[in-house]
Amino acid sequence: MSISTRRGDDGGTELMFGRRVAKNHPRIIAGGAVDELNAALGLARAADSAESENSAGEFIAAVQEDLVVLMGDIATLPEDLPRYKAAGFEVFCVERVHKLDARVASIEEQEITFKGWVFPGASSDMFAAHLDHARTVCRRAERELLMLQDAVNGAILIYLNRLSDVLWLLAREREGQA
Repeated sequence: MSISTRRGDDGGTELMFGRRVAKNHPRIIAGGAVDELNAALGLARAADSAESENSAGEFIAAVQEDLVVLMGDIATLPEDLPRYKAAGFEVFCVERVHKLDARVASIEEQEITFKGWVFPGASSDMFAAHLDHARTVCRRAERELLMLQDAVNGAILIYLNRLSDVLWLLAREREGQA
């Protein structure tokens, strides 16, 4: 099977269960922003030179796995959720926020001090700069999801809000080590 199906040549694409929508449908735009976030996190992960047991790279890999589950949820219309669950797909749940909360607490225990406005890239640390970029993409994904109004899993909004905080803190943590 070819990746080039040509089915999108008309400006349409598919959600889960073959539901055709325009490529500028709010669900596609939101899912695309999350996909871009995943790619931005991939850049950060590739730039992470730290080799520790609790490295940010491993944490980011786990977040990327969360984002894949999250994208499946976004790509499913509310009326198809029973079918989604019956097919064995995992619905994104608020429990995933707990690991983000734990990471926030872990970083904040270090009592890193922040002085003034943050200028991404000013420290010349590529990992921190990529994290700052991922944070802005995360915020945009959150805004795009809000365009779906109440047709979105609330756990996703909480997760993205918290994730942007974690990304900001991870960048500041790295800059404090640089």
